[in-house]
Amino acid sequence: MKYYIIAGEASGDLHGSNLIKSLKLADPLANVRGWGGDLMQTEGAVLVKHYRDTAFMGVFEVIANAKAIRKNFELCHQDLLAFNPDVVILIDYPGFNLRIARFAKEHLIKVYYYISPKVWVWKESRVETIKKYVDKMFVIFPFEKPFYAKHNYEVEYEGNPLIDAIEDRKPSLCSRDDFQKQHNLDNRPIIALLPGSRKQEVSRLLPILIESSSQFANYQFVIAGTTVLGDSFYKQYMNGSNATVVYNQTYELLNLSTAAIVVSGTATLETALFNVPQVVCYSTNPASYAIAKIFVKIQFFSLVNIVMGKEVVKEFLQRNLVASIKTELNRILNDTDYRNQMIANYTELRNKCGGRGASKRVGELMVKFLKG
Repeated sequence: MKYYIIAGEASGDLHGSNLIKSLKLADPLANVRGWGGDLMQTEGAVLVKHYRDTAFMGVFEVIANAKAIRKNFELCHQDLLAFNPDVVILIDYPGFNLRIARFAKEHLIKVYYYISPKVWVWKESRVETIKKYVDKMFVIFPFEKPFYAKHNYEVEYEGNPLIDAIEDRKPSLCSRDDFQKQHNLDNRPIIALLPGSRKQEVSRLLPILIESSSQFANYQFVIAGTTVLGDSFYKQYMNGSNATVVYNQTYELLNLSTAAIVVSGTATLETALFNVPQVVCYSTNPASYAIAKIFVKIQFFSLVNIVMGKEVVKEFLQRNLVASIKTELNRILNDTDYRNQMIANYTELRNKCGGRGASKRVGELMVKFLKG
């Protein structure tokens, strides 16, 4: 069968790549084409467009790039019809993917959605759009199943694929000695800086993370970078910092880190699954933030706290970030009881996210539904 997969950012590329593996196990003749990144391409997807050219975030950023976004829609429409897949599989990325869902449905192409848009955060009205244009929704958080049930829409939950992604990688992660030699690091404990993967958020938040890392001379700070943005992009925000950038080695970095400063997103959950105590922050365009304040309904904005339904990690949003991050990081590093309680909560979090095999089970289900 033919599968057309659309992922619009790094986390979607990761989950898309693992899904492709599972689809090929369940359907050895699977022909995969779509939008995503290097990981999906490595698993055999014919890549139409890389996510580095499609990741626009924030109301005003989207407006500023309206022409490019329109061209992306036109390209996707044409390519989707030319490929004529048995199913289009949409991975999160709702601003783009929900419009593609409508287009596909109108052209009699079956639509599956893997990793729900965060309609439980805001734009709950999108549930009606999902019900109308999505044939099957596959969610990755346990609270999403009762959320959709409230809207009379049955979804499939098979656990969180990050469990697989991390556990599959752990045996091949390099030792501390090799990591230090590879990146010219010394023996001080490592604190990871995870500024995100999209150009707009990195340019806004990396300087904040860099400034927050000052006054911790007994530690070395290492930035999780992506080659999609390139070395020169990161260097312009370093401001004389001694922090080191490592590329496409986030899991290697987290596996060796004592603590982390993390921009909100999937990385908060990944950090927790590596048992790394963290402080979470986020900042966006002031106008976008003002609009979001009106519509966002949830108490927390980090996935760790949302899944747990309580504050496990501290979250700092928009203002006074540097001072707040420094205070919290100091507590994480020096208050043993506080640190141990956070790690204990991580164990409970892992249990809530389900066991291994989520990607495999979802791939099998998709093939079963398509054949059935």
